[in-house]
Amino acid sequence: MDIKEDAENVFPWDGTLTSSDFFRAAHMFSDKWRRFNNSVPPWLWVPCPKHCLASSHEVEGYLSLKKMFLLKSSEKKQDAGSLISKEESNMLEDEEPFDCATLGPESDYHEINHYDFHVVYSASYKVPVLYFRAYHSDGQPLLFSEIEKDLPGLSVKLLSESKWTFITQEEHPYLNRPWYKLHPCGTSEWMKLLFSTHKCLTTNGSTIEHYLISWFSVVGQVFGLKIPLDMLNCS
Repeated sequence: MDIKEDAENVFPWDGTLTSSDFFRAAHMFSDKWRRFNNSVPPWLWVPCPKHCLASSHEVEGYLSLKKMFLLKSSEKKQDAGSLISKEESNMLEDEEPFDCATLGPESDYHEINHYDFHVVYSASYKVPVLYFRAYHSDGQPLLFSEIEKDLPGLSVKLLSESKWTFITQEEHPYLNRPWYKLHPCGTSEWMKLLFSTHKCLTTNGSTIEHYLISWFSVVGQVFGLKIPLDMLNCS
């Protein structure tokens, strides 16, 4: 079903998106990210050929964020790591106030792991899905055990409790190569709950505008990726 943009119709809404809604939400999310988070690479829309079974009105494609990387201090546990971009790490050498033991020049760190992220629409679940791949500086893919060491403590706990229902590996729907993904099961339920408890998200018929921002504010935490506070502003 289509999203009901009128706030009074939110509660019957089931927390899902149509493919057209996803296309609109993706571009709104990308524009806001660029405006409020310009120290890191932009999310870019990657158009793709339509699947043979797709309806003629459906728009195919996904959002892409490339070459984020985790700086991990040799003196701190992995919970102190943070996913940032190369541009942002260069800024850290001159700016205050940052804990330099956690976020500092590359020379202070013994390992840099790179991450690419894609936000892909799932026609089965009718929600966005976060796909990712991780690799060393030389391009060699990280083992899952290495990825697990990069994750914040809460994510590691979730993995220990439900490893293969939390993060799974399967063929990327557009690239036809194995990528990891956060399993979308339950996404529509917690999105519906999030919107029903924060009525400002539906103010002025802006449900679609807030959808991916709200969604990513939750799923991004799995990797330490944060939404700028200005993006979360409901006004």
